[in-house]
This record gives sequence, C-alpha cells and structure tokens, in this order.
Amino acid sequence: MTDHPTTPAPSTGTGATSIGTSHPPSGARDERDERARAALMAVRTEVGKAVVGQDAAVAGILIALLCRGHILLEGVPGVAKTLLVRSVAAALDVQTKRVQFTPDLMPGDVTGSLVYDNATSEFSFREGPVFTNLLLADEINRTPPKTQASLLEAMEERQVSVDGTPRRLPTPFLVAATQNPVEYEGTYPLPEAQLDRFLLKAVLPLPPREDEISVISRHAAGFDPRDLAGAGLRAVASAEDVEAGAARVRHVQVSPEVAAYIVDIARATRSSPSLSLGVSPRGATALLATSRAWAWLNGRTFVTPDDVKSLAQATLAHRLSLRPEAELEGVAVSAVLDAAIGSVPVPR
Repeated sequence: MTDHPTTPAPSTGTGATSIGTSHPPSGARDERDERARAALMAVRTEVGKAVVGQDAAVAGILIALLCRGHILLEGVPGVAKTLLVRSVAAALDVQTKRVQFTPDLMPGDVTGSLVYDNATSEFSFREGPVFTNLLLADEINRTPPKTQASLLEAMEERQVSVDGTPRRLPTPFLVAATQNPVEYEGTYPLPEAQLDRFLLKAVLPLPPREDEISVISRHAAGFDPRDLAGAGLRAVASAEDVEAGAARVRHVQVSPEVAAYIVDIARATRSSPSLSLGVSPRGATALLATSRAWAWLNGRTFVTPDDVKSLAQATLAHRLSLRPEAELEGVAVSAVLDAAIGSVPVPR
C-alpha cells in the first residue's frame, strides 16, 4: 500500500462468474452497510486529530480488522507507531490492551496462566492481555522466539490453549505489532512463519517537511500524546460496525480475470532469481482479502486490478526472502516485487 492510497478507478471487469459467497443486493446499499462504512471511514478522520500524515497505516489497520487479520507496523523510533495504534483504539469503541515486549517477557505474561487460589485450593485461569479486541504488541522483536510464538495460536486460531483447554478470544481480535528496523542488538527477528501470520505490513516513513511542521505546531499549542481525550478523540465506530463491514467484504465480487491476476503475481515472485522464497498460496489469498476490503472501503462491490496493485506491497513484501547474493548487491524486496508485478499483464 502506498503512503497515501488513492481510490482506484472503477473497472467493468469481464466474465459471467465471480468469486464471492453471494451476490450483493441490487440497487442502493442497505442502510447497515453504509453506516458501517461511514463509521470506519470516520476513524481515519478521528485519528488525524492526533497523528499527522500516516493515512496509509490507518487504512492498513482498518483493512486488517475487516479481514480478521493482523498488522505489523515498522518504522524508526519517533514516527508515532504506538500513538497511531492508541489513536485507532480510541476512535473505536473496543477493548484494547498494550504489552511492552522485553527479553524477560514470558509466554504466560501474554496469554495468561493458571494461578493457585488458596481460598478454593484449586487452580484458576487468569487471562493475559491477549484477551482483548485490539492488542498492541509493542517492539515485538525485542522478546525471544518462545514468547513471540505464544501469539501464534491466538493470531491464527483466535484462541488460547492452557493446560489442554482452549479458550476463545473476543471478536473482533487484532494484533497490531510494532518493530524498529534499525536496531539489531538485543532483538530477535521474527521468523518467516510468524511474519506470514501478519496479513499486512505497513512501513511508517519519516514525515515530509510540511507534516513535521504541523506536528511541532500541535505540540507547541499544547497537544499531549498521553491525553488523547484531551486532543478531542472520541469513539466513532463500534465492534458491531467492524463485524458488519467484515460481513459485507466477503460479498465483494472478484472476477476470474482478477483472481488469475493475483495468482500470476504470486507465481511471478516464485520464479524471481533474486528471491529464495516467493509468495505462497496463503499470501495470494491474503492479497485477495485485502483487495476486497480496500474495494469495499472505497464504496465498490467488485475488485479492480488497481485494488490489487495498491495492496500488493503491504500484503506481500514481508512474505518474501532475498537470496544472500541479492542482499549483498543491495537489492530491495520492494523493487523485486514491483518487477514481478510489472511482468504480469493487467486484465482489461
């Protein structure tokens, strides 16, 4: 996804058959559909009261929520990664918790554990912070793999198993994890299997001069990032809006040509000489899901090739691995992915 995504131009598409659970109602959208879309789009405006110039990352979080996925936020210190997630949580009427990942964090500190109760002489389960709607996993690459892996079941199965008993997580459930790309000492890079569990990866860039002036001006006027309510942020969307939107996204139609376009992009990465690991079928289905959500947010009932191209970098880049010789030559994953996308004919 680009830093400032634009609404792709509509496409008529071809073919009589399309991929979808059922056809959306003809004529005007139903009232609930429009209300859910308006509420979720209002989240972007509300977050703008606290965070300047990170619209693409906000859109990524909304898309992850609609697709029942998770998002990895990467950026150098000080680009408002944590503030962004806190602001989205403030604009949504959902429960949120934050975990600061450190080298001494244990799996039970995230998922919860059995605690002995002296009053009953029995063990009872004490829920960990993962039992929430929006979990901010701050600096996830600072904790060892054992603790990182404690999130795998929660992210994939939406449940936590302790002592053989599965416990369901609330709905909606999203992990928004942050990591710093420039610090390597004392960090534990996420393995490919766990990176693949993140539906999207959004890179938060340093702001342009105009946005940075706006940030400084806000602080000079008394903005306190620790007091979001004081900045005027309020909940403008609910868990019901997220669930209604997620249900509608599953009705967004995908023509056979666009589905084949997604598959051909994935296959093009597998044959790239610069990559040791291309996009898997799960990555292709992830691109299908994010393209559908982006189309729905833009008020359309069908996916266009522009939707696919708009979401390809954010959905696929973190799933690719460069060959060692390509890394030594300074090849960028984003450039390799762009080349793969450019090699695939765009359906008309």
